[in-house]
Amino acid sequence: MKILIDARLWGLENTGLGRYTINLVERLKNQNRKNNYIILLRKKYFNELKFPKNWQKVLAESRHYSIKEQVEIPKLISKKNPDLVHFLHFNIPLLFKGNFVVTIHDILWHKQKGTSVTTLPPHIYAAKYVGYKLVFSKAIYASKKIIVPSQSVKNELLDYYANLDREKIVVTYEGIDERLLSNPDNKKIPKKYNLRTPYFIYAGNAYPHKNLPRAIEAIIRLNKVSKKKILFAIACSRDIFLERLERFISESEAGDFVKVLGYVSDNDLGALYNNSLGLLYPSFSEGFGLQGLEAIASGTLVLASNIPVFKEVYENNALYFDPYDVASMAKSMQGAIDMKKEQREKMIKKGQEFIKRYSWDRTAKETLKIYKQSLLLRSKQSLQDTVDSFK
Repeated sequence: MKILIDARLWGLENTGLGRYTINLVERLKNQNRKNNYIILLRKKYFNELKFPKNWQKVLAESRHYSIKEQVEIPKLISKKNPDLVHFLHFNIPLLFKGNFVVTIHDILWHKQKGTSVTTLPPHIYAAKYVGYKLVFSKAIYASKKIIVPSQSVKNELLDYYANLDREKIVVTYEGIDERLLSNPDNKKIPKKYNLRTPYFIYAGNAYPHKNLPRAIEAIIRLNKVSKKKILFAIACSRDIFLERLERFISESEAGDFVKVLGYVSDNDLGALYNNSLGLLYPSFSEGFGLQGLEAIASGTLVLASNIPVFKEVYENNALYFDPYDVASMAKSMQGAIDMKKEQREKMIKKGQEFIKRYSWDRTAKETLKIYKQSLLLRSKQSLQDTVDSFK
């Protein structure tokens, strides 16, 4: 079996998509030496990454969501003639005609629309959104199988696409990256970022659906009644959305309570989680919620929006709040502050036992099964096509 994996999103600068790509591929290359793999990589990581003999690296410098991607990727794949392609994101080239499975991480762009969620001019955004819907439709209807990270994403897909075969969608939960748990200088890391305790932390991007302005309003409200200053640390790479958030922080006069850390390496992030009062995760929408698992594994509390996906993934191992209600968010933070040490330690320990169910090794094993099922479906279809040709 020759499988091609589009891994052009390799790299933690691609946030959750990058982490999924890295962990899935690393586990696949360790678990499976029978299949032959072809992996598409961009120039940045092409030379530094090493793979077993049954893996072939192919340079693919086409940028995601570009015209070049639509034209060049199908040609490149055709030359390699794989039995199956795994696209790790929805961006399937419209001209591609082979057999493939696709991972749909969320349907955020279906729900979050308009000029407030983009940096593009309105006319370019409108054209690009039409292209997005076309590409997404190809991804879900032409694929052999659809991999999703949660039952919540599966339900959302079925709500938006009522005629989609539910058996085609396979829930494959994600795992925890152990690299976050290995910093020997754990207690020194907050000082490295000029961060003093006590603080809550957020890690991720600053896109509008992350709901960070309300989190900042909540920290302001909390500090009005707190005897001790409580900080909110935001670990986020710089982009236009972070610049907008920094303007909001300035306009809200929240600079005394909010500290933007910029990019934080995995090696430091686990320590920042561990030394915090808790991870504050105020999103309106997510596909899974990796940061919450990572925070629990690192030894802190998770304070999360009461959205379905978080309740599915964390169950009763988080403190929930209404993401639209600043008072509810502030109350949840106050609950974490007031929690007795014994109760806090008990909740964290219970959470750490609970999250053992999530494993990237398991993700890879389940993905391998999906590859086999997809190729079996292809074989059955080929047989049916042969039968039909004689009718």
